[in-house]
Amino acid sequence: MLVHSLTVAAAGAALLAPTTPSAAHPRPALWRESTVRAADLLAEVRDCVPVSRGRYRGDAGASAKIPVCGTRDVVFWKADMDIDCDGRPGPRCNSRTDPYFAASTAYSQSDGRPLSAERLPFVVVPAPSALWDYRAHGIGGGSVVAVVYRDRVQYAVVGDVGPQGVIGEASYATAKALGIRADPHGGGAPSGVTYIVFKNTKVSPIEDASAAVAEGERVAKQFVARGRVNGG
Repeated sequence: MLVHSLTVAAAGAALLAPTTPSAAHPRPALWRESTVRAADLLAEVRDCVPVSRGRYRGDAGASAKIPVCGTRDVVFWKADMDIDCDGRPGPRCNSRTDPYFAASTAYSQSDGRPLSAERLPFVVVPAPSALWDYRAHGIGGGSVVAVVYRDRVQYAVVGDVGPQGVIGEASYATAKALGIRADPHGGGAPSGVTYIVFKNTKVSPIEDASAAVAEGERVAKQFVARGRVNGG
């Protein structure tokens, strides 16, 4: 992957207490058509009111052009997608397939193990800094994210933390579900990905992809409906 995620164990411990045990071998998440259209979600995030104090880079060494924007209900950014393959090793995400592989994630499953990038759709947020601190917006491990690419919507969770100045990264499973090449070495999308994080939401246990979809559908419908009522 182009961006190497950083493990923030302290943040994970503070924001995610263990809950119920997960299945030993959860099935990888597959994309299914959302009842909320991509176009309707994108219509609600047309205009950017910046909540970051500056702009992020899409990749290390690139120009800083990406603001984090916000509304009452969400924060969002429009960027590329780099592939995060960190976490529990598997046949597609390991030290052989990813030269930057780390067998850890900032947030852990309910059984204490790292998340599985192969199986769980999750998004990487930048580490807190003077530029922006996601925790100040009701966001933490397990927060629900709608990831929009072309005409597809994939619900995911906040599952890992990356470098302070770079944004635009999601797990192998997220990319795969959206039809994006998921290879951690050269995969991803160069642009056109919108990440919409819903404030004050949390999937528990974090590894329950079905719960993320159910909660994502619920809050996305509310978000779109509220925008229509307010003339958005």
